[in-house]
Amino acid sequence: MNNILNLRHGKFYVAIVEDSPVQAKKLKYLLEESGFEVGVSVNGEQALESLRQKRPMLVISDIVMPGMNGYELCSQMKADNDLKNIPVILLTSLRDPLDIIKGLQSGADNFITKPYDDEYLLSRIQYLLANRNLGISGSSEMVIEIVFRGEKYSINSEKKQILDLLLSVYEAAVQRNDELVRAQAELQKLNEDLISANDELESFAHTVSHDLRSPLNIILGYIHLIREDKEPMLDDETMQYLGIVINSAKGMADLIEDLLNFARSGKAAIQVKETNLSEIAEKVINELRLKDHGRKIQIDIEKDLIVNADPHLMSVVLENLLGNAWKYTSKADSPSIYMGTEIQGSEKVIFVEDNGDGFDPKDYYKLFGAFQRLHTNTEFPGTGVGLATVKRIIERHGGRIWAKAEKGKGATFYFTIPK
Repeated sequence: MNNILNLRHGKFYVAIVEDSPVQAKKLKYLLEESGFEVGVSVNGEQALESLRQKRPMLVISDIVMPGMNGYELCSQMKADNDLKNIPVILLTSLRDPLDIIKGLQSGADNFITKPYDDEYLLSRIQYLLANRNLGISGSSEMVIEIVFRGEKYSINSEKKQILDLLLSVYEAAVQRNDELVRAQAELQKLNEDLISANDELESFAHTVSHDLRSPLNIILGYIHLIREDKEPMLDDETMQYLGIVINSAKGMADLIEDLLNFARSGKAAIQVKETNLSEIAEKVINELRLKDHGRKIQIDIEKDLIVNADPHLMSVVLENLLGNAWKYTSKADSPSIYMGTEIQGSEKVIFVEDNGDGFDPKDYYKLFGAFQRLHTNTEFPGTGVGLATVKRIIERHGGRIWAKAEKGKGATFYFTIPK
């Protein structure tokens, strides 16, 4: 142990080969602070010339460099009788197992993975310097042939070099595994915190929305009474004001209902059963016709669209998708809505298509976000929660949803429900 520690005070000369000025400066500073004399080359060719002029005790080389890379530099050093006994540390990301094969072929003594820990790098340097004179007689004449990924490779590194290199790879793997375990634990904790926060937020939204319903219903009830009982006593301006209040209250009631649906969509247990989407769609359309009975619109719904899903949640999905199609075709000359299926690859895709106002494709990223609207309330009223609820329900069923549209030329919403 004392021998290793004493190396820090011996002014050993170490050569760095690094084309990045920032990385070279960082490494040079670290080694000089640890008592080493340091020389820097910016590529392999320059390094070979420098090594022959001043022989170092150790070479630390990056692998990826312009011209001669780190493997080629190491190979040329090991083929040179004057340089072959100089230990070489290669700096690498070790992203490909072939890196290890190349390192063995080139005769490298150690891998240090980037980004490296300063203390670990120093310990590897000290180890190689302390053991630089150890060798195994005749081991350099041994040639090992291995097959990797269908290719044959010949390795003639000394046994100690092979062992050191494999140990450094193993240490790097252990270190990365430890980092992965720590990151996984942190991610798990963050995920638990996020789930808890989402649960609290949904519970809050549900509670607030539920508690707002009663006073809002009272407000609406009394305003309707005022309009019905006191209308002869009220002037036109007052009646207009009451109409504005009623419309605003109805808008708030819609928002509360959408918030409740959004909260329920994330918490409600899914009870999957055979569900006829065509029948649900017909009910939704009938309700829309009752609310807007003067509307003339062409509706086509493909028969017997059967999925395995939660019927109640799929009702919420179709209420939103068909409701949007109904709303956004209100200004079309010959409004039409079509609900059907098509096969895309190996998937059965359900779609709702309309010839309404559509939307600009550049705004697509907003489409399924909560409280994101692509139209103003004066153009088309809405809360901006419906499609976020639809997306959540579809994804909870293991499916996906997307849309295609063009401004002024209608929109088509697609979704899948896995079998």
